[in-house]
Amino acid sequence: MKKILYTLTLLCSLSFIKAQAQTFEMYKGDTTNKIDIDGKKQGKWVLLGKHKPGTCYAAEAKVEEGKYQDNRKKDIWIEYFCSGNMKNKLTFTNGRPDGYAQMFHENGKISEEGNWKNNRWVGNYKLYYDNGQVQHEFVFNPSGKREGAQKYYYDNGQIAIEGNFSNGKEAGLIKEYHENGDIKAEKNFMDGNVDPASIKEYAPKKPFVKKSDIPEENAPKIVVSKDETPNEAKGKGPVVLNGQNVLYNKNKQITKDGDFKNNQFMTGKAYFYNENGILTRVAIYKNGVYQGDTQVEK
Repeated sequence: MKKILYTLTLLCSLSFIKAQAQTFEMYKGDTTNKIDIDGKKQGKWVLLGKHKPGTCYAAEAKVEEGKYQDNRKKDIWIEYFCSGNMKNKLTFTNGRPDGYAQMFHENGKISEEGNWKNNRWVGNYKLYYDNGQVQHEFVFNPSGKREGAQKYYYDNGQIAIEGNFSNGKEAGLIKEYHENGDIKAEKNFMDGNVDPASIKEYAPKKPFVKKSDIPEENAPKIVVSKDETPNEAKGKGPVVLNGQNVLYNKNKQITKDGDFKNNQFMTGKAYFYNENGILTRVAIYKNGVYQGDTQVEK
């Protein structure tokens, strides 16, 4: 038994030494990321694409950044999408997420925010649609269960459902609304169970407002797709596009004309075609944000 324990201890030690050596080799000569004499990460760190081989990140693109203390993440850490946009911004304590947290859609708009503690959301929390509108507005108790006033919204900003929860279950009057704002239903709950006799349903009093055929929130995330290639003057082009570029689809129709940053279309015009190859819209982007459409000549 002693020999077995000795062998296991030796193997663990060798594995640790090997891991240390690999870490030292990867960050050898790195003037930003510091490792102390015990092989522990300390201070400000910035991880780049070259530290994550085989991923979609460009060699010098940021993957994540933050502070280490004795090999554990601390304070604010930021992670990025391959496009360069922020992916999440988390607060760490002793190497674990603990505190205010934000997550983002790839288009740059926030997707979630709230306080994370003991592997659960606590307190006020919001979930967002990718157009920036609030989708859910919840309140969680210290146990991570919904407590008090809770709200759901449509993607146009109109409230969809509102009511109170107690220990994670519906309690009292819950109201539902049509997308135009008119009351849709009223229901009374007790301990998460609805009283069928209390249900009241209502038809909308005013007509729904027709949405635009091309609303801003439905503008696609503008990144280089697999069937797009750079303009012929530049040959096949770099793996990751930066700066001014013109892209074409497989039918040699122009799809994007403007400035790129790590394959994300930042500023310029994006062209869209129907299944017959007819141009249907031209969208304008500035600094990665959809600005609107220009009129397509018929």
